[in-house]
Amino acid sequence: MSLLPEHLLNGYRQFIEGRYLQETQRYRSLARDGQAPETMVIACCDSRAAPETIFGSAPGELFVVRNVANLVPPYTPTGEFHGTSAALEFAVQALKVKHIVVMGHGRCGGINAALHPDTEPLSPGDFIGKWMSLIEPLAQSVAGNDMLTHSEKQTALERVSIRMSLANLRTFPCVSILEGKGRLSLHGAWFDISTGELWAMDAQTGDFHRPLVDVDPEPVAAEQP
Repeated sequence: MSLLPEHLLNGYRQFIEGRYLQETQRYRSLARDGQAPETMVIACCDSRAAPETIFGSAPGELFVVRNVANLVPPYTPTGEFHGTSAALEFAVQALKVKHIVVMGHGRCGGINAALHPDTEPLSPGDFIGKWMSLIEPLAQSVAGNDMLTHSEKQTALERVSIRMSLANLRTFPCVSILEGKGRLSLHGAWFDISTGELWAMDAQTGDFHRPLVDVDPEPVAAEQP
């Protein structure tokens, strides 16, 4: 019996014989000096929406935490387990990241579950259902709009939940204080798996735009005669 699935071993072989050889010094520097990423990405654990792939990042550039539906819970300093909050605390307080990006994606299974709370749980623990209850009021509001098709409801909740997670980020004192001082910025993004399009949220309006398509480039100053 193999120690790991064969496709993982094949992938590792390609990595160690390819990318690692090309970036050996970078890996050694990261091992020696530690990581210092400027950006944290809170993304979904969906295998189709990997931030490192979407943003073409090198090792050590992104600090990524992934959970079902890329949700951020509100600040609740209880004695329970808080995986996402722990990662956020480390990124902000220890790594001192300058940016936090909440990135959702199309066709999210967690969002679909939130829109259909009466679906039979996958297990007696119903961990997904309990987790997605974080956005239950939003899901009820979107699901109750009969003028929207199912796919429109799906996309709407995917994007609205990003705005909710950004609001929840600001309930963490370490985040709100640093943002107020201009030392930390928050961003929302949504990735369309089917088209590869990335949409970014306008911090002022909450609208989503394609930054490489919809936003006009900086005007080029005319050359002086």
